Amino acid sequence: MRLFLTIALLGCLMCSCGEYQHVLKSNDYDYKFDFAKRAFEAKRYVQAATLFKDCSTVFKGTGKAEESLYLLALSHYENKDYVSSGPYFRSYYTRYPKGKYVEDARFYCGYGYYLDSPDPQLDQTPTIQGIEELQTFLDYFPRSDKVPMAQSAIFELQDKLTLKQLQNAQLYYNLGTYMGNNYASAIIVAQNAVRDYPYSKYKEDLELLILKSRFKEADLSIDERKADRFREVIDEYYSFINNYPDSPNRDEAENIFAIARKYVKD
Repeated sequence: MRLFLTIALLGCLMCSCGEYQHVLKSNDYDYKFDFAKRAFEAKRYVQAATLFKDCSTVFKGTGKAEESLYLLALSHYENKDYVSSGPYFRSYYTRYPKGKYVEDARFYCGYGYYLDSPDPQLDQTPTIQGIEELQTFLDYFPRSDKVPMAQSAIFELQDKLTLKQLQNAQLYYNLGTYMGNNYASAIIVAQNAVRDYPYSKYKEDLELLILKSRFKEADLSIDERKADRFREVIDEYYSFINNYPDSPNRDEAENIFAIARKYVKD
């Protein structure tokens, strides 16, 4: 029985492939459109995308053109080809701003970039695109049932950008005084990240790094500037402790504060 089902399945696939080759050569675009929809339903997304691309051009100005363009984008999306799906979704909602599928198109455009977002060490262009597209989706459709998914994705993408900034700031901190004052650069990068992503889960790590960098700067300063630099350290300490009174890094912050006080007259 199992062998029979396997043979039957192979037979169906061969017939489908044969029909697909016939459809590709056909000038009957209604036939192509119908076959593309059947291919999409059967999860043959590459076939569907190829045919919908032809149909979206030929049916220009008709309802089938709109549906073809949306299903073309969705075929790439379902095939996990988010690099291709994004521009097609964007083309759809630009061409049909009040179209039947505009809500889904805006959502999937952004969510595809979210799914395609690379590791923090790599170029974060898709991450930024995902945030922009999903935020625009929220602006246009604040009552959509996809709002929770969009918001969750935005927070994750923002955290990824924040982590990249944290890693950059940590790198500057680790470089120390190599070829210059890298502690100052660490502070700037970390402060920018805190400003840009104030609700990130990495905010405490960034603020601790700012405190540690200010301490290193002060410790390495010339004697004439030590008092002023350590006052900045103390200010940073109070800010950190006020924000994170139960921080697991409190002991490290207290040690920094104890040293800083020795250089600052009451």
